[in-house]
Amino acid sequence: MILPGNSDFTSTVTVAKVVVVSGSWKTPSKTRTLTDAVADALRKLRRIETIKIDLAEVGSQIAQLTTTSDADPKLTSLFSAVASADLLIVGSPIYKAAYTGLFKHFFDLIDPHALIGKPVLLTATGGSLHYALVLEHQFRPLFSFFRAQTLPNTVYAVESDFENGVLISQSVKDRIEKVASEAEGEIERQLQRSMASRVA
Repeated sequence: MILPGNSDFTSTVTVAKVVVVSGSWKTPSKTRTLTDAVADALRKLRRIETIKIDLAEVGSQIAQLTTTSDADPKLTSLFSAVASADLLIVGSPIYKAAYTGLFKHFFDLIDPHALIGKPVLLTATGGSLHYALVLEHQFRPLFSFFRAQTLPNTVYAVESDFENGVLISQSVKDRIEKVASEAEGEIERQLQRSMASRVA
């Protein structure tokens, strides 16, 4: 799904392409709610085009792939969107102290050079605060392999932060505002560097 940029900003502001990857195997999911909340917070700060990849919706097709060369046009467009994004917002529920296998397999299919230097904002959901460090011990090393630039701050939410599928925790909402501001600053730096290199 592609969402247009926020029209509240002037046309002189560069529209950033943000790709949101939710790694839950079911829908609706708390992980999707969390990643959407981060994207919405970022949209309040700058104009963005959002492409949302819900792996629950395409997981059966992705699971059959061993290489992107076998992907149909729809899946190919998703892989291309990840590679061309100005920012990735990624999230997964935590199972047995790790992200889902579906989440890992999706990124296994991404070209190892496609994410070099790309900003990645990490999020996760879990049943307990004990698993919050999975973001540091599992997620961050995965994107370090790609030589992506994971943002310093992350967002983690537990069952009690939601009610009837709605994010209700003010502390999580505050953290989302913080990481969205951090992401906006990094996007701007990336775009400025890109424009400078084209001028040079």
